[in-house]
Amino acid sequence: MKAVVYHGPGEKSLDERPMPELAGATDAIVKVTRTTICGTDLHILKGDVPSCEPGRILGHEGVGIVHSVGQAVSGLAVGDHVLISCISSCGQCEYCRRGMYSHCTTGGWILGNRIDGTQAEYVRIPHAQTSLYRIPAGLDEEALVMLSDILPTGFECGVLNGKVEPGSTVAIVGAGPIGLASLLTAQFYSPAQIIMIDQDPNRLEIAQQFGATACVDARGDAVAQVMKLTGSVGVDCAIEAVGVPATFELCEALVAPGGVIANIGVHGVKADLHLEKLWDRNIAITTRLVDTVSTPMLLKTVRAGRLDPRKLITHRFALSRAMDAYDTFSRAADSHALKVLIEVD
Repeated sequence: MKAVVYHGPGEKSLDERPMPELAGATDAIVKVTRTTICGTDLHILKGDVPSCEPGRILGHEGVGIVHSVGQAVSGLAVGDHVLISCISSCGQCEYCRRGMYSHCTTGGWILGNRIDGTQAEYVRIPHAQTSLYRIPAGLDEEALVMLSDILPTGFECGVLNGKVEPGSTVAIVGAGPIGLASLLTAQFYSPAQIIMIDQDPNRLEIAQQFGATACVDARGDAVAQVMKLTGSVGVDCAIEAVGVPATFELCEALVAPGGVIANIGVHGVKADLHLEKLWDRNIAITTRLVDTVSTPMLLKTVRAGRLDPRKLITHRFALSRAMDAYDTFSRAADSHALKVLIEVD
């Protein structure tokens, strides 16, 4: 089969690889029909994720059709159309019983990281019964690719951890796919203001279309602009959705007394924590790897028409053009890419 393979920092290629086989009774093999590229894949290519070793097939998002199942898998059958969760969970270990699927002792974020991932024609899914979601008939499977990772990530790591609530003020630093996913799901709670901050005018324009109450160009004095919008108080929730020191430190400058900094970004280098300014401000800082506990709820919102993930998709490529897809996604400022869909079938 064809697959996108990581060969070390800055190196990837579309290679021929053997088809995966069932390795355990709880596994399933899924024929991937659609997958996508995540910002985390770019972090891997930068060398920020040492757990991903050269030779790994990339990707942790997608939808597909069950090709085969292990003897211990129930509730799934060959031919079922399924959503692949970016997090694999056994459902039985201490962390899974606490709802922290991302820290499952035999799973977590392993696809495209510690085991081969979804940017391929077929993928092996461990703990298939609790890591795949059968897709209800009639749902747009392209749109559901966005539920593998970015929508639960934006919602859980940003909105829930950030304690967004009716009437609150929210700043989202980074208007890329994860920031926009946070924007879409923050509106479930009717905050008074959602301020999007980015350096890309195109992405800010999209954010406004998606429901942002104000957009701030980070090439200017973002702190001054946010303070003007909030009566010099700052925001109740500052969501970091980029993963570089400057954006985390910007969140520190934006948060109001009693507020929350909710980190989503994948950080490969240290960021300064300015306790000399924050020690008396009653703030909380949260970190999280998505647990995908919200996936069933998000599926219901899509089915009900309350959430439209399709509008996050800007480009489509066949798997044979995966290198072009990566080039387009990595040049988002020029290509205006949000989510790049890779069609496998």
